[in-house]
Amino acid sequence: MSSPSTPTRGRPARLDRTRTLHKALDLLNQSGLDALTMRRLADAMGVRAGALYRYFATKQDLLTAMAERMMDGVAESAAEAGEGDWSEQLTALARAMRTALLAHRDGARVYAGTHATGANVLGFADACVGVLREAGFRDDDAARALFTVANFTVGHTLEEQAALRASDGEPADPEVLREALTAGTYPHLSATLPTLTSTDFTRLFDFGLGLLVEGLRARR
Repeated sequence: MSSPSTPTRGRPARLDRTRTLHKALDLLNQSGLDALTMRRLADAMGVRAGALYRYFATKQDLLTAMAERMMDGVAESAAEAGEGDWSEQLTALARAMRTALLAHRDGARVYAGTHATGANVLGFADACVGVLREAGFRDDDAARALFTVANFTVGHTLEEQAALRASDGEPADPEVLREALTAGTYPHLSATLPTLTSTDFTRLFDFGLGLLVEGLRARR
């Protein structure tokens, strides 16, 4: 009897954890998270669906492993870019995380809700906490700041990626908001419409991150 990983249609067996993760990320970038299923991944690997469960017991296990892979090199790249005081180092770490998530279609959706404990995610977290502790923050404040910065980064990137239409990658039509404001009485929103409809997501991210850093500076 053939094993669950016996290839179909005579193709050679090429299944291992690393190759499976690479293929899963390829499929994610091609079609998005909603289209990524264990069956489709198995078909792309040329194996039976049950073979994947050797490495990933559930799809959530697969997503957690994908999140870990996305964070590969993030802490190291931030260390190279973030010279200066603690605020510049922390800012570099957050920017590097955003860049890593944006590198993959629906990257923030994949990362959100996972609790990876691999070297990439833990290395990033350790770097964030280390920067703050060495700057004189209390241990509990450093840990909470890690959650705050990471959650802001993931949340912002979720909205940023959601604002791009999956079909062609173009920003959502700002006319939708403009028409909604015209239909009602929202003077303050109307006054700030150019900013509200801006697609300069990097500037928006840096503004929010700056607020967090200044809040931490005041607390320190």
